[in-house]
Amino acid sequence: MKKSLGFTLVEIMIVVAIIGLLAAIAIPSFVKARNTAQQNACINNLRMIDSGKEQAALANKWADNQAVTTSVVNTYIKGTTTPECPAGGVYTYMVIGTNPLCSITTPTSHRMPVGL
Repeated sequence: MKKSLGFTLVEIMIVVAIIGLLAAIAIPSFVKARNTAQQNACINNLRMIDSGKEQAALANKWADNQAVTTSVVNTYIKGTTTPECPAGGVYTYMVIGTNPLCSITTPTSHRMPVGL
């Protein structure tokens, strides 16, 4: 009697089904973790911009509700350039006394918490 040295089609299909099931469970978790990390990084960038705005306002004696000059504010931000949103959003600096904004407006919007 001859010994069979390979896998049967049924065995291969079972392995493929198990791998597919594991992928179906894991991929949404990875996507959610990536989105949360991008949101947190964006909020930290918004905080850096807000801090740069406040420092520029103090140094240049800007009043509340005064428009800001992006290039001046950027000198008070690490790297002296506008940070980049990891999700591809665009930052709007807004006027002195208001929080900067990111253009991402999904259910997990990239917004600074109220009161900061």
